[in-house]
Amino acid sequence: MAQWKTVLGGVTAPKGYRAAGIAAGLKPSGAPDVALIVSDVAAIAAGVFTTSQVRAACVDYCRDTIKQGGSAQAMLCNAGQANAGTGEQGKAVVAASTARAGAVLGIEPSAVLVASTGVIGQQIPLAPFLAGIDAVAAALGEQGSDQAAGAIVTTDLVTKSIALEMDLDGRPVRIGGIAKGSGMIHPNMATMLAFVTCDASVSPSLWQEMLSRAAAASFNQITVDGDTSTNDSLMALANGQSRTPAITAPGPAATQLEAMLTAVCQHLAKAIARDGEGATCLIEVNVSGASDDIAARAIARAVAGSSLTKAAIYGRDANWGRIAGAAAGPGQFSIKINCGSSLETIC
Repeated sequence: MAQWKTVLGGVTAPKGYRAAGIAAGLKPSGAPDVALIVSDVAAIAAGVFTTSQVRAACVDYCRDTIKQGGSAQAMLCNAGQANAGTGEQGKAVVAASTARAGAVLGIEPSAVLVASTGVIGQQIPLAPFLAGIDAVAAALGEQGSDQAAGAIVTTDLVTKSIALEMDLDGRPVRIGGIAKGSGMIHPNMATMLAFVTCDASVSPSLWQEMLSRAAAASFNQITVDGDTSTNDSLMALANGQSRTPAITAPGPAATQLEAMLTAVCQHLAKAIARDGEGATCLIEVNVSGASDDIAARAIARAVAGSSLTKAAIYGRDANWGRIAGAAAGPGQFSIKINCGSSLETIC
C-alpha cells in the first residue's frame, strides 16, 4: 500500500481548485454562511446522500445531476437554512442559486452542485443568498479552504479539514476534504456535509464506486445520538490536474487512490464524532472474528449506538457485560474498544 503524508490546504491542496467562504446574512449571528469550491476545469463527480425518505431539495438535485452527467465543476453550500420541507419554493431556490453560480463562474448551471445545512422548514432568503454567491465567487482563492470550512458549520465547535498527498506513477496526487456535523449523527449518513477534492484522473463509475466504499467505511460507521437527517451529502470531484495516467479500471493505482480517499473520509468522520454535541469521549469499536464484514459492521454499530454502553463509558464504569449485551448475536467474535488514554485501563 502506498504511503501518504498530510499536507496543508484542505480542499485547495489538490491542483486546480479554489475556494472561499463569506457571510451573506443567512445566519442570525452574522457568521460566514456561504461556501464555494471550484475546479479550474470540469471534473468527474461522485456523491453519497442521505437514505431518508424526507430529503432536502438540494439532495434530490445533486443526486439526479450526478447520476445523469457524472461531472461537475463547482460545489456551493449555504448554512443557516436546510432547504428541507420547503416545497416548490425550495426547488426554485436550488434552480436560482445554481443558475447564478453558473453565470458568475462562466459554466453551465448543471455543473454546480449545491448543499444546504441549518434549520429544517425555513426558506432560504433568496436575495441575500444570490448576492452572497456573487461575493463568494469574487473571493475565490487557492488559500480559501479554511474560509470555506468555516462557512459550512452550524452547531459545530470546530471546523473539520484534511489533505493528503502520495506519489502515483512518480507524480504527486492529492486529496483534500472539509466537513461539518456534530448533532443528529447516526450510521447511514448523519446530519453531515462533506466536500472532497482530488487531482487524479478517474473514470466516473470507478470514482463513484471508490467514494461509496469510502463512505461505508467512514461516515456510515459513526453514531452520536441515534438520529439521521434530511440533508446528508458527501460529494467529491476529481479533475485530473495532477497529470497522472487515467485510472479507468481496478488495479494497484486504483487501490492506492481509494485507500487515501478512505483515509480522508475516516479522518473527517472521526472529527465529526469527536465534535458531537455534548460529547466527552470518542469511542472506537474494533470487531474481529465475525463471519464477514457485514456482520462486523452490525456488531460495531450496535455497541457504539448502545445507550447503556455510552452511559457506562461516560460514567467511567464500562462494565464489559453492557458491551456483550449490546453486541449479542449469532457467531463468535471478539471486541476491542478504544476510548482515549484516560479510559484505556477500564475498557
